[in-house]
Amino acid sequence: MLNRRQFLGYSVLAPTIVNRFLQAGTLQGAADPDQTAPQISAQAWEIHRRAFVFDGHVHALDREFYHGGSMGDRKLDGQWDLPRAREGGERAFFLSIFVPEEYYPSRFETRQAMRRLDHALRQLDQNRSLVELALDAEDVQRINAKGKMAAVLDIEGSYDLDGDLGILRDFYEMRLRSAQISAHNWDQNYADSCCSPPKSNGLSAHGRDLIREMNRLGMMINVSHSSDETVSQVIDISDAPVIATHHGLRSVNNIPRNMPDRLLEKLAAKGGVIGFQIGSEFNYPREYEWVTAQRGKTFFDTSSIPDQVKGKTIYEVDSLVAPQFPMRGARVPDSVMMAVDDWVAVVDRAIQMVGEDHVSIGTDFDGGPTLARGMRDVRDLPMVTDAMLRRGYTEARIDKFWGGNLLRFFRQVGQRRA
Repeated sequence: MLNRRQFLGYSVLAPTIVNRFLQAGTLQGAADPDQTAPQISAQAWEIHRRAFVFDGHVHALDREFYHGGSMGDRKLDGQWDLPRAREGGERAFFLSIFVPEEYYPSRFETRQAMRRLDHALRQLDQNRSLVELALDAEDVQRINAKGKMAAVLDIEGSYDLDGDLGILRDFYEMRLRSAQISAHNWDQNYADSCCSPPKSNGLSAHGRDLIREMNRLGMMINVSHSSDETVSQVIDISDAPVIATHHGLRSVNNIPRNMPDRLLEKLAAKGGVIGFQIGSEFNYPREYEWVTAQRGKTFFDTSSIPDQVKGKTIYEVDSLVAPQFPMRGARVPDSVMMAVDDWVAVVDRAIQMVGEDHVSIGTDFDGGPTLARGMRDVRDLPMVTDAMLRRGYTEARIDKFWGGNLLRFFRQVGQRRA
């Protein structure tokens, strides 16, 4: 068995680059909070070292936007930063541009999205020795070959664009390459969300135009947070495959945020990919029910927000939402906590339904997932590789899950650009 520090000898980086990072202190630093590093088999470490880990959904910069600091600094809180992501084997990630619902009632969402895009680009520039922006699949591989991580910009909801095709094109010029078609958990006029009252029975005529324009630009269309009708119609209308970056299965946990089997099969039949959110609230009903009971409501309830933000400036909204970041998972007792093997069983269920070419990872780190027992943060992704080995997965299947499928999907969508 190897621990985290021993794993550094098996780094995904070339040895000379590893030495440079070690000398700079970027792979060392803060002590592990609360928990010790898990024990991982030597075989799992070796396979994880070789895998191309491409995370389809990370809240990489919420903390830094609201509280300052750099994504390149090791943090004592939260689940993700560049140094810890490196230790967890991540080579590429979708960087979520997230605008909380508190900005919506006063119609600050597009302005806030602009602020967040600007902040993301500045953070990437400040940390250019560790990470670079990728605009296509070839960029991802080129950047990784230099020993750096690749970041792809993904906006959490098209509501943040106000659904405006001109703003979509502007954001594309600002290097956005992926957009979630529905709002986070909010009603909008052109693409119904999973967790708010429907207005269009899926997509309106304008929503269909948005899909066609994203196809023309070669942008990835993300159906996470969409209603069933929206997901189905997006798949029908899009000329390119679509993705659900951070999702779960409704046949495992019957909540509207998860995808029903029939839509997963439809998504896969058109070449799409589902990324599994790593948290137990999506994927483990026992823990979801416990957490919901403790809160006294589901985590989709946004009904009180309009009263909270009425009359506030955008800067006052900043102050209102800042304490929630980074979004931490709930603390739950061991008796209801999901094991990593439980989570892998959900992934395996999807593979049994649609095959190994349509599943990937979209962790949602720092976006609120409650992690499996013994998992501290992104450093412990090799626990998943170990669990897959226990389930009899081959290295080829593990590689597809960790990044091969997402990289192929990114390439396919980009090649369809008009």
